[in-house]
Amino acid sequence: MFILNNYDSIAHQFLEGLRDITVQKDRLKFRSNLERLGQILAYEISKSLNYEQHTIRTPLAETISKKLQSQPVLISILRAAMPFYNGFLNYFDEADSGFIGAYRREDAGDEVSIEFNYLAVPSLEEKEVIIIDPMLATGKSLITTINHLQRHGKPKKFHIAAAIAAPEGIEYINKNLNQPFELWIGALDEKLNDKAYIVPGLGDAGDLSFGPKL
Repeated sequence: MFILNNYDSIAHQFLEGLRDITVQKDRLKFRSNLERLGQILAYEISKSLNYEQHTIRTPLAETISKKLQSQPVLISILRAAMPFYNGFLNYFDEADSGFIGAYRREDAGDEVSIEFNYLAVPSLEEKEVIIIDPMLATGKSLITTINHLQRHGKPKKFHIAAAIAAPEGIEYINKNLNQPFELWIGALDEKLNDKAYIVPGLGDAGDLSFGPKL
């Protein structure tokens, strides 16, 4: 598991901007910080992928460069992931993308229940699949997503990218995901509260990006 917050970098500034309630009031800044954090995590994931050499020509001579052996597939969990996903798409600009509608039902009482209502994805057969969701809380929406995704081909590997995660979500994924995977986390927070929200967290990333929903 890679945790970006464990290293000194400019990413701390972007994470702070996501959390600070005085900065959160500016939706443009919030979306921008989420997108920039996505770019940093995309770069880190890119270092784990496979490359091959090829020859290019500059104005002066031929030289050797490297390119991805194959493009990953980016999966965005709607709606909160959209700014975060844009950061990944800025780096993997030739990648195919898929979109998932999976969200927590607020009327399910004390039990966390996941509603799944939309899926549009390309073939995932033998692909490196990057699942992009800014908040990894219980982990249930991610496991639900992966169960649906596997109907569209068997990926080579899953990369799960989250801006902020809770230990309970990490534990749930480790227990329930039997496919090759890696976790790429901006910050690993303290815990979930009694309503299964991440503490200290940042609030609702979808509402902060796009406004409250009914």
